[in-house]
Amino acid sequence: MDIALIFKVAGVGILISVLNMILGKVDRSDWATLTTLAGVIIVLGLVIGEISELFNTVRTMFRLY
Repeated sequence: MDIALIFKVAGVGILISVLNMILGKVDRSDWATLTTLAGVIIVLGLVIGEISELFNTVRTMFRLY
């Protein structure tokens, strides 16, 4: 696991949090919800490769084919 991935996830989280607060202040709560959902999808896209690698390692370790 690379430290850059942690920084990317943290950066997306901070950006989405700021957007959510700004959109909440201007009475756009529907857009704030959509940006939060988009942030979750982006982070899931970043992390899915690492999760796949984890499952492959576990499968190899226990010799599950």
